[in-house]
Amino acid sequence: MNLFNVYPLMNITPVKAKDCILWDEEGNEYLDLYGGHAVISIGHSHPHYVELLTKQLNHIGFYSNSVQIPIQQELAEKLGRLSGYEDYSLFLCNSGAEANENAAKLASFHTGKDHIIAFKGAFHGRTSGSVALTDNPKIVAPFNAHHPVSFVNFDLEEIKQVIAEKQVAAIIYEPIQGVGGIVLPSDEFIQELRKLCTEHGVMIIADEVQSGYGRSGKFFAHQHSNIQADLITMAKGMGNGFPIGGVLISPAFEASYGLLGTTFGGNHLACAAAVAVLDVMEDENLMDNAKKIGEYVGLQLNKFPMIKEVRGRGSMIGIEFDFPINELKNNLLTKHHIFVGYAGTNVIRLLPPLTVTKAYIDKFINALQTEINIIING
Repeated sequence: MNLFNVYPLMNITPVKAKDCILWDEEGNEYLDLYGGHAVISIGHSHPHYVELLTKQLNHIGFYSNSVQIPIQQELAEKLGRLSGYEDYSLFLCNSGAEANENAAKLASFHTGKDHIIAFKGAFHGRTSGSVALTDNPKIVAPFNAHHPVSFVNFDLEEIKQVIAEKQVAAIIYEPIQGVGGIVLPSDEFIQELRKLCTEHGVMIIADEVQSGYGRSGKFFAHQHSNIQADLITMAKGMGNGFPIGGVLISPAFEASYGLLGTTFGGNHLACAAAVAVLDVMEDENLMDNAKKIGEYVGLQLNKFPMIKEVRGRGSMIGIEFDFPINELKNNLLTKHHIFVGYAGTNVIRLLPPLTVTKAYIDKFINALQTEINIIING
């Protein structure tokens, strides 16, 4: 049997990893500045992470959420304290797509409405009941049969028109669009959006699946706009590679038995992974490091020729070029052994572990300079 071929695979087989470095089966060393789509938040094989997972596996293993699990409460309390959302509740699941789907359900149950507003360029995951909540024409589909979606620009008048015409339960937005090219709505726009939603009884869902967990320099990227979201979705960096997702839920929502459900969400190992991530983030001041790295990258690259713009926040960085970057991205990997991502045809996307150092960034900058000089000199 073969794997179902829906992802292009690189001819590289990692066999070992530590912090920001990977080694393949031939002993070649690679710098990881992409972290599996922002999954690796505290570096590969962090000792504390390995220790907590090993202890949990030896203790009770994978048992799921149908009995009392103290580590779930430990996770909830640490997450509330570090994020500043101590009065919110936590629902645990397995992925970002599942978190977003459950957030939409909660918004619909709470408001008695069914319509969702999302933004052009958005990606909110592949969900059951649909292909994806995205305006990508290759994979577009309704969120699911019960949640029709309107895709809008970052335009308050356009949003007001949809609210006037539809039974809108929620507006879902990425504080930093990832797949959309590291695009940030302005803080002023988000503040006005918050006022509009409060006025009309519409829930705001902040999709922090990629931008959350310290990556922006704050725990959640929407906190740069000085607003509170009604529902906050998380995954990716939450478990440093172990599958886990979650929804933070405002006190305005009332829980009841059977309202939501999950089989594997909140299992012991996932919670141990998530607790370890929070421990390391706090102990090693990784949010502050992410902020400093983002400032350093912007300072260094904004003076480069052929770069139109460097944007993002913290360690979620988009570098837009005035030419297609596919060959450049491939050369960074094959010639310089550096993993980076992309968004669209002209944007290189950096999503390194939050442990990344300036020395690692300098290696990337030097490689980038080399490749740009080759392009300029023909």
